[in-house]
Parts: sequence; C-alpha cells; structure tokens
Amino acid sequence: MPKIIAPLTDLLIRNAKPRERPYKMFDGDGMYLVVAPTGSRIWRFKFRQANGKENTLTFGPYPEITLQDAREKRLATRRLLLQGIDPAKHRDDAKRLAKDKASNTFEKIAREWHGNKVPTWSERTAKNTIQRLQADIFPAIGRMPIDEIKHRDLIAALRKIEERGASEVAHRLRAVCASIFSYAIQCGFTERNLVTDMKDVLKTVRAGHFAAISADELPQFLAILDRNEARMFAPTRIALRLMLLCFVRTSELIETPWSEIDLERGEWIIPWQRMKRGKLTVNPDMTNHHVCLSRQALELLRELHAITGRSQYLFPNQRDHEKPISNNTILVALGRMGYKGKMTGHGFRALAMSTIKERLGYRHEVVDRQLAHAPKDKVASAYDRAQFLAERRRMMQDWADYIDAVSGKGAPPQTPRLTLVSGEFSRDGGTGGHHV
Repeated sequence: MPKIIAPLTDLLIRNAKPRERPYKMFDGDGMYLVVAPTGSRIWRFKFRQANGKENTLTFGPYPEITLQDAREKRLATRRLLLQGIDPAKHRDDAKRLAKDKASNTFEKIAREWHGNKVPTWSERTAKNTIQRLQADIFPAIGRMPIDEIKHRDLIAALRKIEERGASEVAHRLRAVCASIFSYAIQCGFTERNLVTDMKDVLKTVRAGHFAAISADELPQFLAILDRNEARMFAPTRIALRLMLLCFVRTSELIETPWSEIDLERGEWIIPWQRMKRGKLTVNPDMTNHHVCLSRQALELLRELHAITGRSQYLFPNQRDHEKPISNNTILVALGRMGYKGKMTGHGFRALAMSTIKERLGYRHEVVDRQLAHAPKDKVASAYDRAQFLAERRRMMQDWADYIDAVSGKGAPPQTPRLTLVSGEFSRDGGTGGHHV
C-alpha cells in the first residue's frame, strides 16, 4: 500500500527547526517544503515529464507563499499535467512572454511603425511625426508596455497637449496613436486599440480655411508692404511679392534653387518631384509645373538674383547658406506687417483664386491648374496640358497688371470681353472657345 502522508499545517511549519542539512516536509501529491540550515523554507513540487524523467518546480518561499497558496499552485500544476502540458515548459514560456511583454514598450513599437511608414511619407511628414511623438507622447507613456497602457494614461497625455492650446496637434497625435495601436494588434503585441474608444475625450476642433485677405483688402496690404514699416530685408519683401504674383505653395517658393529659373527666357519650371502631388508614393503626378512668370515677377527675380544669385537657393538661410529659409519666414513677415491671424502663405493662393475668377473673369479650371491642383480625370489632365498653358500665361500677366492697378502703379487691366461664337462663349484674343 502507498505510504499515507499526513497533510502539513501552519503550526507544524512554524515549529520546524533548522538542522545541519536541508530536510523535506511532505504535504502529499508531490509537494513538499525544504527547510534549509539557515532556517529558510522553500516550497517545491516534484513531477514526472512525458519522457518519464523526474523534474522539480519551485513555488516560492514560506511564509510569502502560504500553505494555501502552495496548495493552489500544486492544483494548477496537476491540471496542466492532466492536459499533457509540461509545467516546467509552461513556466518558462510564461516567463519569456512576460519578458517580451515588458520589452514591447509603446516607444519601441511606435518607432517600428514609424520606420515602416517612412518609405511612404515625405521627408517632412516623417520628421514631424517622430518629433511630435518624442515631444508629447513618449515622455508620458513611451516606457510603458503597450499592452498595459490604460485609457487614462493616453487621455492624460493628449489633454496636456490640448491644455497648452495645441488642440489640432492633440487630434493629430490621437490619430497617430490609433495607427500605432493598430500596428501593435497586427503584430500580436496587444489585442485592443484604445483610441477607437476615445472619440469624445478631446474638444472638437472646428475645421477652418487658411486665413486670407479679400480683394478689397489688397490695396491696403500693398501699401503696407511698400512702406516697409516692419523693416524687412529686401529678399523677404520680394518673397512676399512673389507669393502674391505667382501664388505657389510656400515650400515651393522658399525651396527653389536658382537652377530652376531661366532669367533669359523668363521661365520657371518646378520639377514634379518638388510638387505636392509629385511626392505621393502612390500614383505621383509626374508633370512639371510651369509657374508662368509675368513681366513683374521676372523683374523681381532679376532684382533678387543681384542679391542672392551666388547662393544655391533664391532665399538662402542667413545662418547656413546651404539651406533655404524656414517655412515660418513668410508667416513671421506677415505678422510683423500686422496680418497675424489675417493672412498666411496659403492665403495668397486663396486670394488669387477668388480674385482672378471674380475680378478678371477667368475660368475656375485655368486658375485651378495654375494652383497645381489635380485634374479630376485623365482626359481633363490631357486637355489641361494641351490647352491651358497659353491661357495661364495671359492670366498671370493680367493678374500682375491688376495688382499694379490696385496699388496705383498702373492702369487697370481690361476685363476680357466674352462673345458668343458657335454656341460657345469665347474670350477676345483667346486661343479657342470654352464654356463659362
């Protein structure tokens, strides 16, 4: 008959005295307590593996692991054995999983996600995204295992951004964090995207247009620019005038190298790689953009060339001439003129679009193409390139003449007269009929 083992009691364990050599106190079903000469007591469990070899698990020290705790561990271990699971391997797998979980911090996974996204982003987007994470998210939750982050942890980080008045940044980072959690789920690092449950925790940001002055405010703007009470340098004033005359995007102007400008032929062609739609990773628009320089714009470029013509860029950085000026230069200059919150670099584009259509009578499609917006379809794109360039050149000269007129420097341009030809309206002096 098998030997009957009397179960242990807390009293027996407390009264157990250390001996010269370690000895065991059995509780049955493979579990026993080892009493060391030092007086320490350790719970252990002996079992037989599937291959027949004996193995031992350590449950932990007494009294930190009570008798009841040890018996619960023994029961859980025996259940694993009944399921054919090796408890030692199960323990090692659990330790490895816990270690991996601890190492899979939000920052680590966010950087992996960012690294995967970089090839599909512009350099500026990649740089801005990681900088925002480093400034506002990593200090708050970067070191936390992503699977242990709670709603309140992320909400606190986002509301801190919101409290400093950067609501738009908070909303953008919320979207970034949603993408990071989605990536973590796909990689098996977590099972839930916290951000999908956080639709209403941030204040609603009203969508708005970039600040822009109206056509009626243009004369006063030009007068302030001419007086230069803001004491701006000549290149900065020229930059503002070129933004007004050419209405390219701010980055497209300030990052322009002199190699793109042909002063003799009076041409400025921006390579498609520098254009917004040319930087798309999927189906980029590989059409070079003709800025269509007016006589006035060309004069400004010649004046600028005398100042910065030896530099690589039209507008070199004062500290490092190998780099262009900052994107904020235009915005700061407008602020010094008294137009902070009233006008932006993008506002020149809105001003040109509305005024050229309303005051000069040009069609939306022509202005839209000069703004380098995407044609709606391939047929429109082909017609666009084939027919609009001559009309755009004329339009840009009319626009420059209009600006001179409202500033008192020239006669008002004649508004194009529309005549009916074969059922279509045609602009006098135009190259062909078109609908209006």
